[in-house]
Amino acid sequence: MDIPVYQSDAPVRAYSIERKTKETQISVNLCLKGGPVEIHTGIGFFDHMLTAFAFYGGLGLELTVKGDLEVDGHHTVEDTGIVLGQAMSRALGDRKGIRRFASAYIPMDEALCFAALDFSNRPFLVFDADMPQPMIGGYDSCLTEEFMRAFAVNSGLTLHMKCLYGKNAHHITEALFKALGVAVREAVQVSGAGVTSTKGVL
Repeated sequence: MDIPVYQSDAPVRAYSIERKTKETQISVNLCLKGGPVEIHTGIGFFDHMLTAFAFYGGLGLELTVKGDLEVDGHHTVEDTGIVLGQAMSRALGDRKGIRRFASAYIPMDEALCFAALDFSNRPFLVFDADMPQPMIGGYDSCLTEEFMRAFAVNSGLTLHMKCLYGKNAHHITEALFKALGVAVREAVQVSGAGVTSTKGVL
């Protein structure tokens, strides 16, 4: 069950949430204006990716997860995407004035990855990034797509991600998370007063 700690409004652009299930216990403090970044999921590489996402996204992010890692990392990674996406949606509020659209290319050694996104409130994920290696330390490479899908669905985000080329799953995954951060940073910036939509609402 989601337990809101405080309700955000447009000037605050922050939200805290806790979610407990039989598989995971997650606590998130998210601020779109920046702040401390402290990540503890029990999966070292995933911590590294979320830290990179927050840094390049200009986000304050304090996130703690206790998951059933004795099973595998799937529930921890996917549920983190769910809760982080919910916090992002709440922090954006009515989305008035945000740029909404953004994209980024990120190179990481031999890999080149791309993210294009739209905080449209119409969630969708297109993910085109094959992973040459199945594991990155204790992290299953296939879980990157699961995280991105959960984050997109729960934040109301249309997200397209592609690896143009790459031979190392670590480099590909890191470039994808960094591309997401760079694009989110631009898309959530307030550049006007009204809703960025011809319909007048998102």
